Amino acid sequence: MSAPRIRTADTAGAVGRALLTAFALAVLVDLGSLLAGAETGHRIAKPLLMPLLAAFTAVRGGPRLLVAALLFGWGGDVFLLSGADWAFLVGMGSFAVGHICYLVLFGRAPAPGWAGPVYGAALVAAVALLWPDLPADLRVPVAGYALVLTAMAWRASALGPVAGLGGALFLISDMVIATGVAEWPQPPVPDFWIMLVYSTGQLLLALGVLSATRAERS
Repeated sequence: MSAPRIRTADTAGAVGRALLTAFALAVLVDLGSLLAGAETGHRIAKPLLMPLLAAFTAVRGGPRLLVAALLFGWGGDVFLLSGADWAFLVGMGSFAVGHICYLVLFGRAPAPGWAGPVYGAALVAAVALLWPDLPADLRVPVAGYALVLTAMAWRASALGPVAGLGGALFLISDMVIATGVAEWPQPPVPDFWIMLVYSTGQLLLALGVLSATRAERS
């Protein structure tokens, strides 16, 4: 490898580390704001998370579909800051497009044999249990979104344990949101747990895809 290429790789590595550190700091600010009840801090930090993670993946040579999936996640994050019903539906739609990006990105690699039955059973159980308690106008959209989300989590397991865990955490975070919409009992400071699990899930998905991409290229 020539010297200029080495310097370019070193620069990309340094920028990537800086972006990943900025992402981690934004997560900490967001979680701290939620624990402290500082709504302004949450509204500032939350919209920074996915753009920073998307920039990190781009600098590290991640596929465009990965960057797109994270940016559609950013769209969902922003719209869900509003309490309006229309914003919830638009945010859910943005997340759904991100999941479709992930599904296309994951391709047809075989998932572990246990994953299909487990995720299928989880989907059926979640929709059946939540359905009676969801607002009537949200039942079909939430069920459709749950199908796409569960498919993403299932297919993520095909990339290995890191991406698989990321997909599972993403699923868990959104199921907690759904239980809130259904007005089920919630844990203390539910948004803290949602954002902790969600941001960790997105990070693990990104790292899993980056690892698989490097393996393919080598």
